[in-house]
Amino acid sequence: MLTDKGVHFLAIEGVIGVGKTSLARIIAERWNALCIEENYQDNPFLEKFYENPEPYAFQTQLFFLLERHKQLQHSALQSDLFHDLLVSDYTFDKDAIFAAQNLSDSEFAMYEQVSKAIEHEIPRPDMVVYLQASIPTLLSRIKNRGRPMEKSIEGSYLKGLQARYDLHFWHYPHAPVLIINTDHIDFVHNENHLKLVLDAIESCPRQTTYFVPEGN
Repeated sequence: MLTDKGVHFLAIEGVIGVGKTSLARIIAERWNALCIEENYQDNPFLEKFYENPEPYAFQTQLFFLLERHKQLQHSALQSDLFHDLLVSDYTFDKDAIFAAQNLSDSEFAMYEQVSKAIEHEIPRPDMVVYLQASIPTLLSRIKNRGRPMEKSIEGSYLKGLQARYDLHFWHYPHAPVLIINTDHIDFVHNENHLKLVLDAIESCPRQTTYFVPEGN
């Protein structure tokens, strides 16, 4: 088990639509973990941001920053006798990726001041699973899950995020990262594919590793 390797906090990461929440929920169920999910639906600015990004980017990002901080800080203080493993569908660091993508220079400077003032108060994951997929795959998955506010997301926006995610997690300084390409697997509906992913997570060495599972 992961806890035998000293992994008590596992974070699942990836670009919009890649399947990180689905995997976090599966891991929570299979491995009796406490699951933390991003509260995107509680962000009052998100739908407005997708409709008209520029005037709502800063409010959207600041809400996410403070909400993620609150969630992770609470998890660090929470005493749960029934779970040895905590799994989340995000890292605190990911917020800065979106901020760099969406904010103006002056907004980002202000955002960084707030982020640096509070980042030391939250726990860091012991391991990160970074799910990757091509832009066509991401667009297909976003369309299939059918969230109305996401219908305007374009491939060019995802491409920019993907590049920032790749740079960030290929050089992640805080924990080992398992990078999994998910283009040819469906771990939600295919038990064999899921086993490939879970086995890779359990056997991952304590270093950044790239894994390309072959679905069948």
